[in-house]
Amino acid sequence: MGTGGGGGARGGGGGDVPLRRDARRNRESLIAAARAVYAEQGVDAPLDDIARRAGVGNATLYRHFPTRGALVEAVFRDTLAGTRRAGEEARRSEDPWEGLTSYLELVFEGLAADRGANDLMTTGVEGAQSLEELRAHNRETVGILVRRAQERGTVRPDVTAEDLLFALAALGRAVPASAAVVPGSWRRFLALLLDGLRAEAARPLPAPPIGFGQLEEVLRELGPSMPGRRPAGR
Repeated sequence: MGTGGGGGARGGGGGDVPLRRDARRNRESLIAAARAVYAEQGVDAPLDDIARRAGVGNATLYRHFPTRGALVEAVFRDTLAGTRRAGEEARRSEDPWEGLTSYLELVFEGLAADRGANDLMTTGVEGAQSLEELRAHNRETVGILVRRAQERGTVRPDVTAEDLLFALAALGRAVPASAAVVPGSWRRFLALLLDGLRAEAARPLPAPPIGFGQLEEVLRELGPSMPGRRPAGR
């Protein structure tokens, strides 16, 4: 997963209006400060903390980024684009199991390195359209690869995309804490989770699969409670 980036100099509304040098400097400072604060605290960090770290007032922050979603998109633009590219590459893999595992390992590397990225992939932020599109793309990628792997007999036939997305979100929420105590331990947990998908070791599951609407509801409860949060899996 990428490190995130702010892209070109634009106004808060997203148009291509050139910014004055001081305004551009303020915007870049806000993006850098937000990236650092999100990595430490997650994307529900107070906007006051971001403005303070950037050395500007709240009015300046809101002038450049009228909503939390606008700031999140500016900070994580490169990250979102990189994850989408990784999903496309995984879909093109000749071996769907290899494509799935490689894709998820890359995603989890990002979750372990950046708490803000973790929040994006496991909950969400209202008003960040590119994030909504990425979650939809992620769900589609997982579904495609699971189905292809089932057709090859690699993945057990009773697993659904929602099963895997739920398990990944639950594990993902624990990754920052585990990484802080035992760096890299998420690789073991992810490997154990993925081994449970293999067809050769399958036993009957004790309950029916959940649907997409149920997955959304569960992940809403799982994620941090804050205004503007939406569930993962999209």
